[in-house]
Amino acid sequence: MTEPLTHIVAFKPSVEKDLKRLPKQIVKRILQRIEALASNPLPPGCAKLSGAERLYRVRVGQYRIVYEIDPESRVLTIHYVRHRREVYRQM
Repeated sequence: MTEPLTHIVAFKPSVEKDLKRLPKQIVKRILQRIEALASNPLPPGCAKLSGAERLYRVRVGQYRIVYEIDPESRVLTIHYVRHRREVYRQM
C-alpha cells in the first residue's frame, strides 16, 4: 500500500502571534486542523478566497485559518489564524 501524499506545512511569522492571543482550547483544535490539512489540503468546507489565486480558508468555530497551497513544491503556508470578524481586514 502506498503512503498518502502529504504537504509540508509552513507558518508565516505572524501566525505565532495570532495563536498566542487565542484561548488554549481553541489553539489545540486549530493545530489539529492544520495537521489534517497537511494530508488533505482541500477538505470539505474549505473555501477559495476571491481575488487570490492560491489562498483558501477553513473554519474552526469562530476562527478562520487562511492558507496558501503551492502544488509544485507541495508546501502549505499558513498566513493567518484569526477571529472571523478580523481575518479579512488586512488582506
